[in-house]
Amino acid sequence: MVKRKQRKNQRRSGNGKQMKLSPEAEEVATFFAKMLDHEYTTKDIFRKNFFKDWRKEMTGEEKAIITDLKKCNFVEMSDYFKAQSEARKAMTKEEKLKIKEENERVLQEYGFCIMDNHKERIANFRIEPPGLFRGRGDHPKMGMLKRRIRPQDIIINCSKDSKHPEPPPGTKWKEVRHDNKVTWLVSWTENIQGSIKYIMLNPSSRIKGEKDWQKYETARRLKKCVDNIRNQYREDWKSKEMRIRQRAVALYFIDKLALRAGNEKEEGETADTVGCCSLRVEHIKLHPESDGQEYVVEFDFLGKDSIRYYNKVPVEKRVFKNLQLFMENKEPDDDLFDRLNTSILNKHLQELMDGLTAKVFRTYNASITLQQQLKQLTNSEENIPAKILSYNRANRAVAILCNHQRAPPKTFEKSMQNLQTKIDAKRDQLSDAKRELKSAKADAKVRKDEKSKKAVETKKKAVQRIEEQLMKLEVQATDREENKQIALGTSKLNYLDPRISVAWCKKWGIPVEKIYNKTQREKFAWAIDMADEDFEF
Repeated sequence: MVKRKQRKNQRRSGNGKQMKLSPEAEEVATFFAKMLDHEYTTKDIFRKNFFKDWRKEMTGEEKAIITDLKKCNFVEMSDYFKAQSEARKAMTKEEKLKIKEENERVLQEYGFCIMDNHKERIANFRIEPPGLFRGRGDHPKMGMLKRRIRPQDIIINCSKDSKHPEPPPGTKWKEVRHDNKVTWLVSWTENIQGSIKYIMLNPSSRIKGEKDWQKYETARRLKKCVDNIRNQYREDWKSKEMRIRQRAVALYFIDKLALRAGNEKEEGETADTVGCCSLRVEHIKLHPESDGQEYVVEFDFLGKDSIRYYNKVPVEKRVFKNLQLFMENKEPDDDLFDRLNTSILNKHLQELMDGLTAKVFRTYNASITLQQQLKQLTNSEENIPAKILSYNRANRAVAILCNHQRAPPKTFEKSMQNLQTKIDAKRDQLSDAKRELKSAKADAKVRKDEKSKKAVETKKKAVQRIEEQLMKLEVQATDREENKQIALGTSKLNYLDPRISVAWCKKWGIPVEKIYNKTQREKFAWAIDMADEDFEF
């Protein structure tokens, strides 16, 4: 469904004067105004790209007047959108309900398809609206205009006998095709990087569940041959051929450090991010000794999504010596593995095991780490909140291995203060309850009747209940503090066999909803049905 938003005609200031813009130029200006408080709009590359694309939308007269972004004042526009945002927040229950009902009606109309005679939910049936491209890290294309997707850009994929959605009146789809070898329903090409975007089935659909299951079964197959693969790459460190040595050291890093393989990219098209095969000499430092450990490699580079990977790890002596050899007579911006690329590595992995890729190694190492950590950290004597803290700690060990970081949430400090206030109040409550128990015990000593004995029991239970509540809050605070810069969700959804978590829940009598939310339970319904408490990855 492509929906054009209604905009109120706004005036904006240019060189101290108010100016009424043409609808096209005005719309692009609103995209910038909405981001005015964001750090992006202060970056030179963002501003340069935005201004270049904005000028393409201007009339000749507008181009003649608006020649310098620094002289443009977007504050009035920005205030208008802030006021609209506040008005939405201040809506009555009835108004919110009306919007909810309309969204539900649209979902029922566009959000489902029939596949193999089953009604299946579609993941996201809304086309991304136009706006300014942000990108991750210092992306060279940030600030460019993401154009509106029109019906003539859209390819529909469905079976020949199906009734496909009609395009808006007076328009037509780019193509309606019938390809049953792919799982997407709709595709289009976005204008910034020329990448193809898709509308797929919901993660809870049967076909997605089967793909998930196959992914984890492939990782389980690796478990059976991983020792042979490790022995093989250790032997290859001594090879007479440089290309084999480089391949073996790269594979060691992918296995030991869960590094991504790293794809070749066009220069200047994307941010300068690398993976294992594309590491340059400048990305590593070798320390014969560091912090009391021998043969330490210090990694420092930007990985996927411009997330910094920084790690100091001791490696085996032969790996260290090989790295010294690979770096000999090279400049900082030369490739570390100059005889290796992703396709060579993937071809080799395929020869080692059918279906093996660097991602399978990540999935295997993530899942096996979770299983080992859960065995080490779970204490049968602890209550449910403490066990959940242990689960999150095991999950965190995986997130650290996979370098899944996040910026601390903006509301982190405030939510921690609120939690601390609750903890302090609960401690006061506990002190009062203990005082009352002490008083009841003294009373029971004097009276020696049933009524006073019962009062002691009631007060004892109250103390226990408050102690449990306090512990739950303290565990929550520890958990939040430890996870403030770690993204647990990425590994939980993409790298950890859900059967490990389900089996752990069943073994310790922990409700699955304490680990997986509703959407995740729908995605992993196959695992919840399949795994019993004895499941081993």
